[in-house]
Amino acid sequence: MSTVGVDAAEDARRASASWWTGRSGLVVPAILAAFSTYLVVGIVTMQVPPGVTSPGPRFFPTLIAVAGYVVAVLLALRYLRTPEPAEPARYSALDEVSETARAEAEAAARVSYRTFSDWTAVGWAAGGFLAFSLLLMPAGWIVAGALLFWCVARSMGSRRPVVDLVVALMMSSLVYLAFGVVLGLNLPSGILGGL
Repeated sequence: MSTVGVDAAEDARRASASWWTGRSGLVVPAILAAFSTYLVVGIVTMQVPPGVTSPGPRFFPTLIAVAGYVVAVLLALRYLRTPEPAEPARYSALDEVSETARAEAEAAARVSYRTFSDWTAVGWAAGGFLAFSLLLMPAGWIVAGALLFWCVARSMGSRRPVVDLVVALMMSSLVYLAFGVVLGLNLPSGILGGL
């Protein structure tokens, strides 16, 4: 009946589509893998002076490269297993389709996949990075990093400013302690330096 016609049309559409249809997202894992490879080349060619204590200057770039490869593989597998639809299915031209199925197909055909830039999100993220770069030395890492984390959370759609601020302060404090205690690096302490 109507489902047979709809299934036949869907099979015909899939047969006419190339393997790349719905898999354009594979560009992102390719870029991520290329960046990770760039990091690996930098790690291998890095001149490390003798007597450098562990973990050394190669440790964090290695972590980032490994994480980049893992995320690239996971993203590639996701796009290979479940490609995104290139366009909505259109069954309104089939004679075998019932009126209800035809109305649903016409409604699906009117659905447009929007490609747009969310300038509010870009503004929050870019403003957070600008504020971080301007406030790092006078305010210190904990305050500037917390502001950056908070702005990035807002740019990603979070609407809980108090919770975001608490999490941002905790994260920037943990990063400050990790770099100061574990690695022995001095991040700017700013206004909190005397406390």
